[in-house]
Amino acid sequence: MNSEVRLLVLSLVLSFVVTVIAGYFVVRILRKKNAGQSIREEGPESHKSKAGTPTMGGFMFLIGIVVTSFGMSLAVHHRLTADIVILTVSLLLCALIGFSDDFVKVIKKRNLGLTAKQKLLFQIVIAAVIAVYQSRVSDYGTSLYIPIVKTWLDLGVLYIPFVIFVLVAMTNAVNLNDGLDGLAGGCVGMVAMFLALMALRFGNHDTLIYTAAVAGGCAGFLVYNHHPAKVFMGDTGSLALGGALAVAAAMMHIELILVIAGMTFVLEALSVIIQVGVFKMTKDPATGEGRRVFAMAPLHHHFEKGGWRGKKEEAWKETKVVAFFWAWTLIFCVIAWFMM
Repeated sequence: MNSEVRLLVLSLVLSFVVTVIAGYFVVRILRKKNAGQSIREEGPESHKSKAGTPTMGGFMFLIGIVVTSFGMSLAVHHRLTADIVILTVSLLLCALIGFSDDFVKVIKKRNLGLTAKQKLLFQIVIAAVIAVYQSRVSDYGTSLYIPIVKTWLDLGVLYIPFVIFVLVAMTNAVNLNDGLDGLAGGCVGMVAMFLALMALRFGNHDTLIYTAAVAGGCAGFLVYNHHPAKVFMGDTGSLALGGALAVAAAMMHIELILVIAGMTFVLEALSVIIQVGVFKMTKDPATGEGRRVFAMAPLHHHFEKGGWRGKKEEAWKETKVVAFFWAWTLIFCVIAWFMM
């Protein structure tokens, strides 16, 4: 086992262990604070039993990722490198955006928090900082790796808005994916592991440590989040994980590869865009009703409510939907690997 592979394994295992240990205390604290999840009335009937399950559990893997990233950086470099600081700070800032909503709605029991525009603004600011940092510090500058043809394309001034779009889109897409027990944790964990292998391939030690830590943190979270879930990650966790994937990909300038590996998240977001768009275009002013393409959006709820064809009698069990999406994500990661 060479040193880089050992680094990947150690980061993965350490993050998993720290997350599992932190999870024990996080779940207890959330229960004491009555930080229970509320369930949408229009959601699948089977979700009604989830009401009251503690949320904001994303704190457990945030602890695992930060402790591992800082610890491994100090062990390897004897200091905190700039890349590790940028990666972890962006993770925590994205988590803070989600926490602002979770705290007010779950702990304070008020339907306030940040507005959609405020969330978007903060995400844009974070992405812009990452883009500027990369364009000035990275050896690749404003270049983007193009898969299949295996070449680099210099985007110039377009690089910054491109990175902003990727981070905002991926952050919110992962947030939409977080709707079933173990779904987002498993899907993000696989994509993070794929990015860790990419970092291994590129020889990027800092991103390797970080993405392996994200994968290990997701695995540790699944100890508590597998069906039936003892805790949910909340926006605190889902926005953080979406940001983590986008920033890690930006660090290696492989944002287009992330789109392929993370196609599950892309399809989840597209299902919502299509559902809302078609509904508004076909909405009857008199009845307020419009056409729905899916039984329910995001896409995982479509399968849960009616299988492939959206028919109630063909509805899938939650565990089957999660297994299907996990397999789907793994296939996309393999496709992305061969596209490199």
